[in-house]
Amino acid sequence: MIPYLQIEDLSKSFGVLELFRNLRFTVAKGQRVGLVARNGAGKTTLLRIIAGKEPGDSGEVVWQNDLTIAHLDQNPILDASKSIVENVFGSNPERADAIYKYRLALKDESKEKLHDAIELMDRHAAWDAELEAQQILTKLKITDLQQRVATLSGGQQKRVALAAALVNNPDFLILDEPTNHLDLDMVEWLEEFLSSSKITLLMVTHDRMFLNRVCTDIIEFDQKELYWYRGNYSYYLEKRQERIDARSSQVEKASNLYRRELDWMRRSPPARTSKAKYRIDAFYDLRARATQRFSNANVRINVGAARLGKKILEAKGLGKSFGDLLILKDFSYTFNRFERLGIVGDNGTGKTTFLNIITGSIPADTGVIDVGETIVFGYYRQEGMSIREDMKVIDVAREVAEVVTLSDGKRITVSQFLNMFLFAPEVQNTFVYKLSGGEKRRLYLLTILMQNPNFLILDEPTNDLDIETLNVLEEYLAGFPGVVLAVSHDRHFLDKVVDGLLIFEGNGEVSGFPGSYSDYYDWKKEQQRNIQRVVKPTEEKPKPKSDSNKPRKLTFAERKELQELSTEIEALEAENRAMETEVNNGTLHYEELLAKSQRIAEIIELLDAKGERWLELMELDEKWENS
Repeated sequence: MIPYLQIEDLSKSFGVLELFRNLRFTVAKGQRVGLVARNGAGKTTLLRIIAGKEPGDSGEVVWQNDLTIAHLDQNPILDASKSIVENVFGSNPERADAIYKYRLALKDESKEKLHDAIELMDRHAAWDAELEAQQILTKLKITDLQQRVATLSGGQQKRVALAAALVNNPDFLILDEPTNHLDLDMVEWLEEFLSSSKITLLMVTHDRMFLNRVCTDIIEFDQKELYWYRGNYSYYLEKRQERIDARSSQVEKASNLYRRELDWMRRSPPARTSKAKYRIDAFYDLRARATQRFSNANVRINVGAARLGKKILEAKGLGKSFGDLLILKDFSYTFNRFERLGIVGDNGTGKTTFLNIITGSIPADTGVIDVGETIVFGYYRQEGMSIREDMKVIDVAREVAEVVTLSDGKRITVSQFLNMFLFAPEVQNTFVYKLSGGEKRRLYLLTILMQNPNFLILDEPTNDLDIETLNVLEEYLAGFPGVVLAVSHDRHFLDKVVDGLLIFEGNGEVSGFPGSYSDYYDWKKEQQRNIQRVVKPTEEKPKPKSDSNKPRKLTFAERKELQELSTEIEALEAENRAMETEVNNGTLHYEELLAKSQRIAEIIELLDAKGERWLELMELDEKWENS
């Protein structure tokens, strides 16, 4: 195997906090490696050092010559003054400029500008790059390449940064939490994209299903030691447990022998002098092995919940919109005792807005929220809590409560409760700004559970929480004596926690599904297969005869046509969505309703025809590329 990356004796500390020391490993061509460790272990710091974004204290990062490397940071920084296309092709500004001018020329419909733009595209060989960028950004639901980054949300900016990392087909890809801010369809697309590509990958993610399906190898940091597992995440779990069991057994055997040798060492000094010196030396080696400590401690969640009455929460006729964006349309639902619901849907369909409405954070435009008298909300927000960075960890917790009631009724101090969440006494007196992003999220979760809620609302809880904390949270929620409502793109989390789904379809529509996410996924795929069986072409178009099966390259006119089709299809889809929204609003007069309905039918026909031609050209282009 060809070594692409070699880490040699790499060390990094922040003051007295040592993250790793003399780290050594190699990533070879074709490997897709997942990095697993607790929050605060230095995963993000390691990726940044490897990517050259910050220095290590000692050691070397050695790359094979002439590799193209791309890095998606956990919190990427884009140039807000520039457009999406300029950020995506930031490493090649001439190509970015060519694509930017070409897209503008298409919108202006100026033949002169289009002619100049086409010449510029040819000069910088930008056709394939523009098409690939368009395809990737479309999958990530970023459609306007000319849009300024300053106008995008944080989640959209993360997706633009992801596209920038993918679009140039790097030899080596470094990804830090790539699934954050992606909806489930995007996660599944990215999973397929990475699994089927030839990219070599080093990645940090807390999405266990993503790790399992994408990675060929897993690296684990545990107590500043590195363990390499040559298999996917399921294989890692199996072998990790074997390692822990074997190590526990070795320590237990050494402890038993140590007790016997200790008895021998405690005899009178004259007795010891008559013994061989090698046995005395061996005793001290044995003591080191028998008294070694390796931490397999997990976060322990054992908090109680306020008493839950018969009446929980009832939503009646909820409606909400922001301008033309319809979030909820006449939504009604009655929550039951001990119900566990997951919320899924594309970004921008109103999932977080719905949570804010039922908790009273923002008002609904129409409808009523009737909350039971015994309900105590615990709301874990996607954006996290606002914590003063100059406060100590224990002071943050004490602002919530001085004592915490556990599920068995026992009351413990805040310090003891922090210890259950792996905040050791020395960390409790650390200032918040010294914590990692994941440790801050764990502290935030702790402050919510301290309040003993009986209606727990979790908005993207899997972002930044380490895998061990997620596993324990899932076990806790399985027996939680209250209601759970969770928004998440983590399929494993949804399968473990919820027994029903609310699906935000967009346009204010919300549907329900009784079952886990995997059940819903299988059902949705079956529905799509059924549609494909029913919708068959009425007549087969005659295939053009050819003297040769050899793929051919697209002509200049065909490539131009392909580009124009992409733009036309986008515009038609946008017009169709706008028309459907107007028709569904129920505010149009009969004549307007009839005209718009006819236009929708025309758009669908156009989309079918243009989509078929686009696929035909794309297939031809892909055959040429792969030949």
